[in-house]
Amino acid sequence: MNPKLTKSQERALCSQIGRVKLQLLYKASIHGFTGAAFHQRCDNQGPTLSVGYNSSGYVFGGYTSKPFNQSGNYVQDDQAFIFTFSGTNILKYQVTSPNYAVRMTGNSGPYFGESLVLVYGGQTVYSNPGNYYVKFDPAEMHGNNLQLTECEVYQVEESKILEEPWRSIVWESGKRKELMDSIRLYKPIVSSLSQVRVLLIGPVGVGKSSFFNSINSVFRGHVTSQAIAGCSATSLTTQFRTYSLKAGREGRTLPIILCDTMGLEESTGAGLDVDDISSILKGHIPNNYQFNSCVALQPEDRGYRRTPALKDRIHCVAYVIDACKVSIMPAKLEEKMAAIRRKVNIMGIPQLVLLTKVDEACPDVAQDLKNVYKSQYIKDMVREVSARVGVPMSCVVPVKNYSEELELNLNSDILLLSAVIQMLRFADNYFDDISDRFSNLQTQEACEGTNP
Repeated sequence: MNPKLTKSQERALCSQIGRVKLQLLYKASIHGFTGAAFHQRCDNQGPTLSVGYNSSGYVFGGYTSKPFNQSGNYVQDDQAFIFTFSGTNILKYQVTSPNYAVRMTGNSGPYFGESLVLVYGGQTVYSNPGNYYVKFDPAEMHGNNLQLTECEVYQVEESKILEEPWRSIVWESGKRKELMDSIRLYKPIVSSLSQVRVLLIGPVGVGKSSFFNSINSVFRGHVTSQAIAGCSATSLTTQFRTYSLKAGREGRTLPIILCDTMGLEESTGAGLDVDDISSILKGHIPNNYQFNSCVALQPEDRGYRRTPALKDRIHCVAYVIDACKVSIMPAKLEEKMAAIRRKVNIMGIPQLVLLTKVDEACPDVAQDLKNVYKSQYIKDMVREVSARVGVPMSCVVPVKNYSEELELNLNSDILLLSAVIQMLRFADNYFDDISDRFSNLQTQEACEGTNP
């Protein structure tokens, strides 16, 4: 259902109630201009905002903090009010007799005292100014036009949108350009390397391949689908694939390679074999290697890279987790991820988490992606992922992949590019660690050489 209430009208009404959001419950043109249809959709739904529309262009209605029912009684509500719009401004009429604020009658729609009733026997409005509410002028309220063209009732929910973002980010086109330029110009601090290799690990269907496609889309300037991605109960990725990115169709290769693996599955002998992870991290597994869920790659197998160089190894690991499934992750799958983390930790490779599908997990983010760092729900989800995976909250990066879109979106691009920047920073940490260990080894050998 598409709401008739405009965004500016919604914001104005919400400002009269508090930090809330609206969810459309009932639309008379779809469900019917009857009391029965109204109550079927709206009874016991908590606080509601009812809005009537007429052919004269008036938008008016009422708010009650009490849930509707069909008891036939008046309900006390000292927060109730009726309203109308005068241009962009709200004219608000507060309840004066709270004990008679709302009448719960089954044969009509929203019934505010004896002052205003919407869907009063079909598409009619009942209007009687001054009964239990501050008196209004009928000409201002509805232009004396008592025939509805539409009536909507919205559930009023407490918003979990924070006043200040819990993580700073700039949502401007200039920021996207800045991030893209930073990635294009990045050079690994190890002079022998030209590209950073990032391994994507995660359960089936979380969006590993879609993440590559999304990053590729940003730099190509349009939505692409190079890596196989979609919905399936088993992994669509069956090979170890390394994907290079280009800055545009004819552009130069970017300094990052995203390595895609078979998805993790909870069943033994299904999905990516944990033992294959060590070989991938160390650089033994070549591109296009066909995974075998039952047997890990062995040193004697064809294609096994026996003496991998630093450029063949993994420099950063990104766990990809579906924000909608964090709380219901199967125990066996969590055990597999824990086993992988132990292997990665031993090798000293930095790790971060890509939290995908944040728009599907949180309605506030679905409404506006810029709410991702103002959403208390997403912040709680990041905290839970941090605890489950065993990484700091600063290592959990929310993203929204391209899946159904045909055109790029600025806010999606900024989240995706910010994730890549984090990967490059983490890879630099890995190279710093390698350089430190090499320097320490040289110092130790020098000291041993000077001893008689």
